[in-house]
Amino acid sequence: MPNVTIYTDGSSLGNPGPGGYGVVLLSPPFRKELSQGFRLTTNNRMELMAVCVALEALKFEGTNVVVYSDSKYVVDAVEKGWLFGWEMRGFAKAKNPDLWMRFLRVYRRHNVKFVWVKGHATTVENNRCDELAVAAAHGPGLLEDVGYQPE
Repeated sequence: MPNVTIYTDGSSLGNPGPGGYGVVLLSPPFRKELSQGFRLTTNNRMELMAVCVALEALKFEGTNVVVYSDSKYVVDAVEKGWLFGWEMRGFAKAKNPDLWMRFLRVYRRHNVKFVWVKGHATTVENNRCDELAVAAAHGPGLLEDVGYQPE
């Protein structure tokens, strides 16, 4: 199976506010960048949306994937197993259940490991994702984040 390295980031201009995600997928010699902006969302939703979109972009089931993210929310939820507890409880009281269910559908098709990286530090590709996310949040063609629920 192919090996893919994914970098993701999400950003919101206000929380809630306009937001965007950025993704860099690397499977040498290939590189792909993805981004999209939304009119009203949160930072955590964009962090999680980035991972969903990245995994959905993979062409082969069973791909070995390492996801680098600066989101403790996403990384810890998966790596510490919180997500699976939320799932067993039907996502009762969990935030962003629509995106977590979307994530689980694609996550289970691959062999995924998460690595937390410090945001806005020396990780070149994570910084590129941040640039993509911020540009998308400012850009034209902002979409509606249909799953966003104001608290």
